[in-house]
Amino acid sequence: MRSKVIHEANGERTFAVILETGDEVMASLNAFAVEHGLNAATFKAIGALSGATLAFFDWDKKEYLPIPVNEQVEVASLIGDVATGPDGKPAIHVHAVLGKSDGAAVAGHLKSAFVRPTLEIILTEAPGHLRKRIDPAIGIALVDLTL
Repeated sequence: MRSKVIHEANGERTFAVILETGDEVMASLNAFAVEHGLNAATFKAIGALSGATLAFFDWDKKEYLPIPVNEQVEVASLIGDVATGPDGKPAIHVHAVLGKSDGAAVAGHLKSAFVRPTLEIILTEAPGHLRKRIDPAIGIALVDLTL
């Protein structure tokens, strides 16, 4: 993983974060957030992956159901945010739309993915803080603007 600040003004920083073949996306984003002390950020990315596991939140079961993607795919869209989780550590939330070789798309919550050959991420850190707390009604951490 390589990164560079490409803009900084008014307490806001924008980074270009470049992942390379073999990098695991979620682990890389988490490491970047920890290294830079991110408390509130958004990001978007394009590139390609050798495979991924997406997930769909089943409302009735209150759990994520895996969607394995076991092939080379284009990252048509990858967006997400960084907030402080209930444990005080960075919480990375990512959704992705992945394009298959036949033009079909698969989408969902990104659980894991391996880059091949690159993933180009533009991440903007806000000067404020976002915090998440567990919503007891559904059992997952959501951004709580009262914290």
